Formats: sequence, C-alpha cells, structure tokens
Amino acid sequence: MRILGLDFGSKTVGAAVSDELLLTAQGLEIIRRKSPDKLRQTLARIEQLVSEYQVERIVLGYPKNMNNTEGERCEKTKQFQEMLERRTGLEVVLWDERLTTVSADRHMMESGIRREERKKYVDELAAVFILQGYLDYLGMQR
Repeated sequence: MRILGLDFGSKTVGAAVSDELLLTAQGLEIIRRKSPDKLRQTLARIEQLVSEYQVERIVLGYPKNMNNTEGERCEKTKQFQEMLERRTGLEVVLWDERLTTVSADRHMMESGIRREERKKYVDELAAVFILQGYLDYLGMQR
C-alpha cells in the first residue's frame, strides 16, 4: 500500500508518495496550473500518480489558521477533497498542515539553497512534510 500526500495551493499542488512500508515520504513533483479555478488537468495528473504508484489513500494538507480556526483556504481545500474523492474513488484524509511550508522553506535555507531555487521546490517539500507527519501518526497507532 502507498499513500499520496498533497499540498494544495492556489496555483500549485505539491505531491509526495510513501514507500510501501508506510515509513517514509518522498517528493514527486509540483503540479502547476495557470488559474486557481482550472483543476481539470491537476486532477488528471493526480489520477495518473495514483495509478502509477498504486496509491490506496490520499492525505491532503488542511490549512487551518494558527489559532485553529478555518478560513477561506479550508473551504477550498474541502471542495478539492470532494473532487479528489469523486475522481479517484479513494479516501482523502485532511491533515493539519500548519507550518509545513515554513518548515520546508527553513529546511531548504539551512541546506544552503538560494531563495530563487527554494520557491521552485517548497510546495513539493511541504507535501513531504504533510505526508511524513501522517505516516508518523500511523506508526504510533500501530
């Protein structure tokens, strides 16, 4: 079994996949779109990733505010969750993503990656952090 982790943004979706033992998350790619409302190609690419990696569950970052309230991005994320479930037929788990983008950016900064380069990879690395958090949670449940 593999799990796909997604970091859903207004113009990009970072994607990561677990290993078959559900221990580690690896970054896959950043899916880019020209407009926030143009999701057909994004959903089609996610379907391809689900098929290619034989994914059985999707973990979608849920962007709560720091005070634990839900804003406009949460509503858009829930709509995207519904689209994913309809399109793939898989369970889509919402996972608290607070500070994952900040952590991803800090990790790359500490690794010496220049700011211009960090922007290219931050969403993919945020997806890795989201998925790894979920995998660690599953590991503690066992």
